[in-house]
Amino acid sequence: MEAIRISCYKQAIFGKLELFSRCMFFFREILMKFELRFTEKEITAWGGMGLMKQMLDRIGFARAVESCGLPEPGSNRGYAPTQLILQFMLSVWCGANRFEHAEITRHDLVLKRLFGFKRMANFKAITRLFRRFDQATTMRVFGNLYRWFFDNLQVNHLTLDLDSTVMTRYGQQEGAARGYNPRKPGRCSHHPLMAFVADTRMIANLWLRPGNSHSANNVLSFLDDSLDKLGDKRVALLRADSGFSERAFLDDLDRRGMHYLIALRLNQPLQRALVDETGWWKLDDGIELVRFDYQAPSWDKPRQVVGIRQKIDERANAKGKQLSLFADDAIFSQYRYSVIVTDIDLPAAELWRLYRGRADCENRIKELKYDFGGENLNLKDFWATEATLLTVMMAYNLMSLFRQGVMRSDAVSDKPDVQHTLKTLRYKLFAKAAYITNNGRKKMINMAVAMQHREWFEGLWDKSKSFDLPVKFKPVFSP
Repeated sequence: MEAIRISCYKQAIFGKLELFSRCMFFFREILMKFELRFTEKEITAWGGMGLMKQMLDRIGFARAVESCGLPEPGSNRGYAPTQLILQFMLSVWCGANRFEHAEITRHDLVLKRLFGFKRMANFKAITRLFRRFDQATTMRVFGNLYRWFFDNLQVNHLTLDLDSTVMTRYGQQEGAARGYNPRKPGRCSHHPLMAFVADTRMIANLWLRPGNSHSANNVLSFLDDSLDKLGDKRVALLRADSGFSERAFLDDLDRRGMHYLIALRLNQPLQRALVDETGWWKLDDGIELVRFDYQAPSWDKPRQVVGIRQKIDERANAKGKQLSLFADDAIFSQYRYSVIVTDIDLPAAELWRLYRGRADCENRIKELKYDFGGENLNLKDFWATEATLLTVMMAYNLMSLFRQGVMRSDAVSDKPDVQHTLKTLRYKLFAKAAYITNNGRKKMINMAVAMQHREWFEGLWDKSKSFDLPVKFKPVFSP
């Protein structure tokens, strides 16, 4: 009996080995017989861009670009400025993070037909367009374009987040200077000032500045320009970090009647005020809050502040700083502290929750830099670089509109709150092989989409065809 069992076991093993050997021979033969051939058939790797094209057509984006006052080409044989802007955005959506990478879309004949271009421009034509921008042209063009865009978004109040970021430079770009650069100390950089609309997860404005600029440099003028770009939208709340806690800025917000939540620097007077407070109360494990009136030496009146302290051993990743004046104190050295100033009469816990939402703008900056090529798409001329970045930002806003107006539809997703990054969308949705055929007078785009994803893709296609403005958003803060 045992011999029979062993014999059967050997036969099974030998059978599997023979099957494996035959499979390997079969695959080896297939691989060895591959030959190279070329085809004249127009095929694209970015068939999913048809969804974006439909949305752009529905909102009339090309007409808006045409009417915003773009600089005209120097020759009547040049490309239409509107095409150059659209082609540049298309390249960014498809993964370009340098101007030279625009060639990935230039030679794509399907994208050319899809977007209705007679001929595709090379990247030098795009850079020539941006080099025709000066300060006045930039303010006029993007003022018109951004006002048109935000006029078509329906939200009762806006929460505006101000921040700055460092963009490292490796050439001789105008305005690049040595300043605070945590990733590349000593390397020249630009230090743009940026405004974000938290309610719509979009970018409202950008001013390019030299790398040695302070965070709050020109912030009053920048706020005026940002409000102008937002058109008739009312800003209900402004949030910013401690780099913007200047007296002049706070006084300006009070004069405007604009509610604010702004972090304060932990200077010596504020540290002493925190130590003197006895009304700390526990919000959660390792988190305590206190609310009190505080008047900084440079202020002409007291303001409401909320102090936050978090135990280091319970919340190792807590934001904030230790009190340098009391570093040797056994009690105070256990905590990291942060303070926000406000004019809003809400409970301290609610104010802290509202301020924490400001951290989302860091996600916008990260995606803008790394998914949209914002840090690498620059030119030697200062105003050309600013115009480039403002165009990249509009590409970001359009993609955000797509994510929230098309992707977040109950008809196409059971998870309407999911927010895919462009990197994810690029490989999940847009990178779909496709070709165009004619069915009578109707053009058909044939997509290579797996069977299990076709229903989902059809839902997106129908949604993009019926997409319309205005798009309604829920406000973050409504006083």
